[in-house]
Amino acid sequence: MSTYIQANTNGRLHDAREPALSPLNRGFLYGDAIYEVWRTYQGVLFAWEEHCRRLHQSGAALHIAIPGDAAMMLAEIKRTAAAFRQHTEFGGELYVRLQITRGGGAIGLDTALAEGPDYTLLVQANKDLTPAILAKGYTLSLETTLRRNPANTINPAWKTGNYLNNILCLRAARERGADDVVMVNQAGEITEAATSNLAFIRDGVILTPPLDAGILGGITRALVLREVAAKAGFTVREVALKPDDMKSMEECFIMSTTRDISPVGAIDQHPFRVAVDSQTMQLKHAFAEHVARYVAAHPGQRLD
Repeated sequence: MSTYIQANTNGRLHDAREPALSPLNRGFLYGDAIYEVWRTYQGVLFAWEEHCRRLHQSGAALHIAIPGDAAMMLAEIKRTAAAFRQHTEFGGELYVRLQITRGGGAIGLDTALAEGPDYTLLVQANKDLTPAILAKGYTLSLETTLRRNPANTINPAWKTGNYLNNILCLRAARERGADDVVMVNQAGEITEAATSNLAFIRDGVILTPPLDAGILGGITRALVLREVAAKAGFTVREVALKPDDMKSMEECFIMSTTRDISPVGAIDQHPFRVAVDSQTMQLKHAFAEHVARYVAAHPGQRLD
Protein backbone atom coordinates (compact mmCIF):
# COMPACT_ATOMS: atom_id res chain seq x y z
CA MET A 1 0.00 0.00 0.00
CA SER A 2 1.26 3.46 -0.87
CA THR A 3 2.58 5.60 2.00
CA TYR A 4 2.52 8.79 -0.10
CA ILE A 5 0.14 11.54 1.05
CA GLN A 6 -1.07 14.10 -1.45
CA ALA A 7 -1.80 17.55 -0.06
CA ASN A 8 -3.73 20.54 -1.35
CA THR A 9 -3.27 23.74 0.62
CA ASN A 10 -5.56 26.58 -0.43
CA GLY A 11 -5.64 25.14 -3.95
CA ARG A 12 -1.92 24.37 -4.31
CA LEU A 13 -1.11 20.68 -4.86
CA HIS A 14 2.03 19.39 -3.17
CA ASP A 15 3.64 16.47 -1.35
CA ALA A 16 2.29 16.54 2.22
CA ARG A 17 5.85 16.42 3.55
CA GLU A 18 6.49 19.89 2.12
CA PRO A 19 5.77 22.96 4.28
CA ALA A 20 2.67 24.84 3.19
CA LEU A 21 1.33 27.00 6.05
CA SER A 22 2.95 29.78 8.03
CA PRO A 23 4.24 28.97 11.54
CA LEU A 24 1.85 31.76 12.59
CA ASN A 25 -1.15 29.71 11.50
CA ARG A 26 -3.54 29.35 14.45
CA GLY A 27 -4.13 25.69 13.72
CA PHE A 28 -0.45 25.09 14.48
CA LEU A 29 -0.21 27.54 17.37
CA TYR A 30 -3.46 26.80 19.19
CA GLY A 31 -5.27 23.87 17.57
CA ASP A 32 -7.73 26.53 16.34
CA ALA A 33 -9.18 24.38 13.57
CA ILE A 34 -11.95 22.03 12.48
CA TYR A 35 -11.83 19.02 10.20
CA GLU A 36 -13.73 16.20 8.53
CA VAL A 37 -12.69 12.82 7.14
CA TRP A 38 -14.33 10.96 4.27
CA ARG A 39 -13.51 7.63 2.69
CA THR A 40 -14.40 6.03 -0.62
CA TYR A 41 -16.21 2.79 -1.36
CA GLN A 42 -15.74 1.50 -4.91
CA GLY A 43 -14.08 4.83 -5.59
CA VAL A 44 -17.12 6.90 -4.54
CA LEU A 45 -16.84 9.47 -1.74
CA PHE A 46 -19.24 8.23 0.94
CA ALA A 47 -21.71 10.32 3.00
CA TRP A 48 -20.54 13.56 1.41
CA GLU A 49 -23.47 15.71 2.50
CA GLU A 50 -23.62 14.34 6.05
CA HIS A 51 -19.96 15.20 6.64
CA CYS A 52 -20.44 18.64 5.07
CA ARG A 53 -23.30 19.38 7.47
CA ARG A 54 -21.18 18.39 10.45
CA LEU A 55 -18.29 20.50 9.16
CA HIS A 56 -20.55 23.54 9.05
CA GLN A 57 -21.87 22.75 12.54
CA SER A 58 -18.31 22.61 13.88
CA GLY A 59 -17.44 25.83 12.05
CA ALA A 60 -20.45 27.61 13.52
CA ALA A 61 -19.58 26.40 17.03
CA LEU A 62 -16.03 27.76 16.75
CA HIS A 63 -16.98 30.77 14.58
CA ILE A 64 -14.66 29.60 11.80
CA ALA A 65 -15.71 30.48 8.25
CA ILE A 66 -15.81 27.65 5.70
CA PRO A 67 -13.96 28.74 2.54
CA GLY A 68 -15.90 28.30 -0.69
CA ASP A 69 -18.97 26.14 -1.09
CA ALA A 70 -19.56 22.40 -1.26
CA ALA A 71 -19.22 22.28 -5.06
CA MET A 72 -15.85 24.06 -4.92
CA MET A 73 -14.54 21.77 -2.20
CA LEU A 74 -15.72 18.62 -3.97
CA ALA A 75 -13.90 19.79 -7.10
CA GLU A 76 -10.72 20.34 -5.07
CA ILE A 77 -11.06 16.89 -3.49
CA LYS A 78 -11.39 15.33 -6.94
CA ARG A 79 -8.32 17.25 -8.17
CA THR A 80 -6.31 16.17 -5.14
CA ALA A 81 -7.40 12.53 -5.46
CA ALA A 82 -6.47 12.53 -9.16
CA ALA A 83 -3.02 13.87 -8.31
CA PHE A 84 -2.62 11.16 -5.65
CA ARG A 85 -3.58 8.38 -8.06
CA GLN A 86 -1.32 9.78 -10.78
CA HIS A 87 1.64 9.94 -8.39
CA THR A 88 1.12 6.50 -6.83
CA GLU A 89 -0.85 4.52 -9.45
CA PHE A 90 -2.89 3.30 -6.46
CA GLY A 91 -6.34 2.08 -7.47
CA GLY A 92 -7.81 1.18 -4.06
CA GLU A 93 -10.00 3.04 -1.61
CA LEU A 94 -9.04 6.53 -0.46
CA TYR A 95 -8.96 8.46 2.80
CA VAL A 96 -9.73 12.18 2.46
CA ARG A 97 -9.16 14.70 5.24
CA LEU A 98 -10.16 18.37 5.07
CA GLN A 99 -8.78 20.65 7.77
CA ILE A 100 -9.80 24.29 8.03
CA THR A 101 -7.96 26.65 10.37
CA ARG A 102 -8.89 30.18 11.40
CA GLY A 103 -5.78 31.26 9.52
CA GLY A 104 -2.59 33.12 10.32
CA GLY A 105 -1.91 36.50 11.88
CA ALA A 106 -0.19 38.12 14.79
CA ILE A 107 0.52 35.95 17.85
CA GLY A 108 -2.29 36.13 20.41
CA LEU A 109 -5.44 34.32 21.42
CA ASP A 110 -7.82 37.00 20.18
CA THR A 111 -9.63 35.58 17.14
CA ALA A 112 -9.74 39.07 15.62
CA LEU A 113 -6.01 38.67 14.90
CA ALA A 114 -6.73 35.96 12.31
CA GLU A 115 -6.36 37.10 8.71
CA GLY A 116 -8.80 34.57 7.22
CA PRO A 117 -9.31 30.80 7.01
CA ASP A 118 -6.89 28.37 5.39
CA TYR A 119 -7.70 24.86 4.26
CA THR A 120 -5.64 21.76 3.67
CA LEU A 121 -6.79 18.57 1.97
CA LEU A 122 -4.93 15.31 2.53
CA VAL A 123 -5.50 12.22 0.40
CA GLN A 124 -3.94 8.84 1.10
CA ALA A 125 -4.76 5.15 0.82
CA ASN A 126 -7.48 4.08 3.24
CA LYS A 127 -6.31 1.40 5.69
CA ASP A 128 -8.88 -1.38 5.57
CA LEU A 129 -9.39 -3.91 8.35
CA THR A 130 -6.90 -6.74 8.44
CA PRO A 131 -8.02 -10.38 8.43
CA ALA A 132 -6.67 -10.67 11.99
CA ILE A 133 -8.92 -7.88 13.26
CA LEU A 134 -11.95 -9.36 11.53
CA ALA A 135 -11.17 -12.72 13.10
CA LYS A 136 -10.29 -11.61 16.63
CA GLY A 137 -11.50 -8.03 16.97
CA TYR A 138 -9.78 -5.02 18.48
CA THR A 139 -8.56 -5.02 22.06
CA LEU A 140 -9.61 -1.97 24.06
CA SER A 141 -8.67 -0.78 27.52
CA LEU A 142 -10.71 1.30 29.94
CA GLU A 143 -9.02 4.56 30.98
CA THR A 144 -9.59 5.09 34.69
CA THR A 145 -7.40 8.14 35.38
CA LEU A 146 -8.12 10.63 32.61
CA ARG A 147 -11.70 11.57 31.71
CA ARG A 148 -13.40 12.59 28.47
CA ASN A 149 -13.53 16.37 28.35
CA PRO A 150 -17.07 17.51 29.22
CA ALA A 151 -19.43 19.20 26.77
CA ASN A 152 -19.24 22.53 28.61
CA THR A 153 -15.51 22.80 27.87
CA ILE A 154 -14.34 21.68 24.41
CA ASN A 155 -17.47 19.81 23.37
CA PRO A 156 -16.61 16.38 21.92
CA ALA A 157 -19.50 16.93 19.47
CA TRP A 158 -17.33 19.52 17.70
CA LYS A 159 -14.78 17.97 15.34
CA THR A 160 -11.91 20.27 16.19
CA GLY A 161 -8.15 20.24 15.78
CA ASN A 162 -7.76 19.85 19.56
CA TYR A 163 -7.28 16.14 20.26
CA LEU A 164 -5.03 16.16 23.31
CA ASN A 165 -7.68 14.49 25.48
CA ASN A 166 -8.00 11.60 23.03
CA ILE A 167 -4.25 11.41 22.46
CA LEU A 168 -3.39 11.10 26.13
CA CYS A 169 -6.14 8.54 26.77
CA LEU A 170 -5.05 6.46 23.76
CA ARG A 171 -1.40 6.69 24.83
CA ALA A 172 -2.29 5.25 28.24
CA ALA A 173 -4.25 2.39 26.66
CA ARG A 174 -1.41 1.58 24.26
CA GLU A 175 0.99 1.41 27.20
CA ARG A 176 -1.30 -1.31 28.60
CA GLY A 177 -1.01 -3.25 25.32
CA ALA A 178 -4.42 -2.35 23.87
CA ASP A 179 -5.26 -1.23 20.34
CA ASP A 180 -7.61 1.54 21.49
CA VAL A 181 -9.13 3.12 24.56
CA VAL A 182 -12.55 3.35 26.21
CA MET A 183 -12.99 6.80 27.73
CA VAL A 184 -15.45 7.65 30.50
CA ASN A 185 -16.99 11.00 31.37
CA GLN A 186 -17.00 12.89 34.65
CA ALA A 187 -19.92 10.75 35.86
CA GLY A 188 -17.98 7.56 35.20
CA GLU A 189 -20.15 6.66 32.18
CA ILE A 190 -18.75 5.05 29.05
CA THR A 191 -18.38 7.51 26.16
CA GLU A 192 -16.35 6.34 23.15
CA ALA A 193 -12.98 5.19 21.83
CA ALA A 194 -10.23 7.58 20.70
CA THR A 195 -11.65 8.19 17.21
CA SER A 196 -14.64 5.85 17.09
CA ASN A 197 -18.09 5.56 18.61
CA LEU A 198 -18.73 2.47 20.73
CA ALA A 199 -21.69 0.08 21.00
CA PHE A 200 -22.59 -3.23 22.62
CA ILE A 201 -25.07 -5.99 21.83
CA ARG A 202 -27.13 -7.82 24.46
CA ASP A 203 -30.14 -10.04 23.77
CA GLY A 204 -30.30 -8.79 20.19
CA VAL A 205 -30.43 -5.14 21.24
CA ILE A 206 -27.75 -2.61 20.30
CA LEU A 207 -26.84 -0.42 23.29
CA THR A 208 -24.80 2.72 22.74
CA PRO A 209 -24.04 5.85 24.81
CA PRO A 210 -26.26 8.87 24.05
CA LEU A 211 -24.83 12.05 22.57
CA ASP A 212 -25.19 13.86 25.89
CA ALA A 213 -22.72 11.43 27.48
CA GLY A 214 -20.10 13.56 25.72
CA ILE A 215 -19.35 11.94 22.37
CA LEU A 216 -18.88 12.91 18.76
CA GLY A 217 -22.04 12.56 16.67
CA GLY A 218 -20.45 10.04 14.35
CA ILE A 219 -21.74 9.77 10.78
CA THR A 220 -21.50 5.97 10.78
CA ARG A 221 -23.19 5.86 14.18
CA ALA A 222 -26.06 8.00 12.91
CA LEU A 223 -26.55 5.81 9.84
CA VAL A 224 -26.58 2.67 11.97
CA LEU A 225 -29.08 4.11 14.45
CA ARG A 226 -31.30 5.77 11.86
CA GLU A 227 -31.36 3.21 9.04
CA VAL A 228 -29.08 0.19 9.05
CA ALA A 229 -29.87 -1.44 12.40
CA ALA A 230 -33.63 -1.64 11.84
CA LYS A 231 -33.20 -3.12 8.36
CA ALA A 232 -30.92 -5.78 9.89
CA GLY A 233 -33.57 -6.64 12.50
CA PHE A 234 -32.00 -4.90 15.49
CA THR A 235 -33.51 -2.67 18.14
CA VAL A 236 -31.30 0.23 19.22
CA ARG A 237 -31.26 1.91 22.61
CA GLU A 238 -29.22 4.98 23.50
CA VAL A 239 -28.54 4.52 27.20
CA ALA A 240 -26.02 5.61 29.84
CA LEU A 241 -23.59 2.74 30.44
CA LYS A 242 -21.16 2.17 33.29
CA PRO A 243 -18.06 -0.03 33.05
CA ASP A 244 -19.72 -2.72 35.20
CA ASP A 245 -22.39 -3.07 32.49
CA MET A 246 -19.79 -4.55 30.15
CA LYS A 247 -19.92 -7.86 32.06
CA SER A 248 -23.43 -8.58 30.75
CA MET A 249 -22.71 -7.68 27.11
CA GLU A 250 -22.37 -10.39 24.48
CA GLU A 251 -20.71 -8.42 21.70
CA CYS A 252 -19.03 -5.05 21.24
CA PHE A 253 -18.09 -3.03 18.18
CA ILE A 254 -16.72 0.35 17.19
CA MET A 255 -18.07 2.64 14.46
CA SER A 256 -16.14 5.18 12.41
CA THR A 257 -15.87 6.51 8.87
CA THR A 258 -12.63 4.76 8.03
CA ARG A 259 -13.40 1.43 9.75
CA ASP A 260 -17.23 1.46 9.45
CA ILE A 261 -18.32 -1.35 11.82
CA SER A 262 -15.46 -3.28 13.43
CA PRO A 263 -15.61 -6.03 16.09
CA VAL A 264 -14.11 -5.66 19.55
CA GLY A 265 -12.74 -8.88 21.03
CA ALA A 266 -12.09 -7.62 24.55
CA ILE A 267 -12.06 -4.61 26.83
CA ASP A 268 -9.35 -5.41 29.34
CA GLN A 269 -10.48 -8.71 30.96
CA HIS A 270 -14.01 -8.66 29.50
CA PRO A 271 -14.18 -10.85 26.34
CA PHE A 272 -16.82 -10.46 23.63
CA ARG A 273 -17.93 -12.86 20.95
CA VAL A 274 -16.27 -12.39 17.55
CA ALA A 275 -17.25 -14.78 14.74
CA VAL A 276 -18.26 -14.82 11.09
CA ASP A 277 -21.87 -15.49 12.18
CA SER A 278 -21.89 -12.91 15.00
CA GLN A 279 -24.54 -10.22 15.30
CA THR A 280 -21.80 -7.62 14.74
CA MET A 281 -20.95 -9.17 11.38
CA GLN A 282 -24.65 -9.34 10.52
CA LEU A 283 -24.80 -5.58 11.14
CA LYS A 284 -21.59 -5.04 9.16
CA HIS A 285 -23.08 -6.86 6.15
CA ALA A 286 -26.22 -4.71 6.41
CA PHE A 287 -24.03 -1.61 6.45
CA ALA A 288 -22.23 -2.87 3.32
CA GLU A 289 -25.61 -3.19 1.59
CA HIS A 290 -26.42 0.40 2.56
CA VAL A 291 -23.06 1.51 1.16
CA ALA A 292 -23.69 -0.33 -2.12
CA ARG A 293 -27.01 1.49 -2.56
CA TYR A 294 -25.32 4.82 -1.83
CA VAL A 295 -22.50 4.17 -4.31
CA ALA A 296 -24.98 3.31 -7.07
CA ALA A 297 -26.92 6.52 -6.39
CA HIS A 298 -23.91 8.93 -6.34
CA PRO A 299 -21.71 8.40 -9.42
CA GLY A 300 -20.87 12.11 -9.41
CA GLN A 301 -18.82 11.65 -6.22
CA ARG A 302 -16.38 9.19 -7.82
CA LEU A 303 -12.72 10.05 -7.20
CA ASP A 304 -10.64 8.99 -10.22
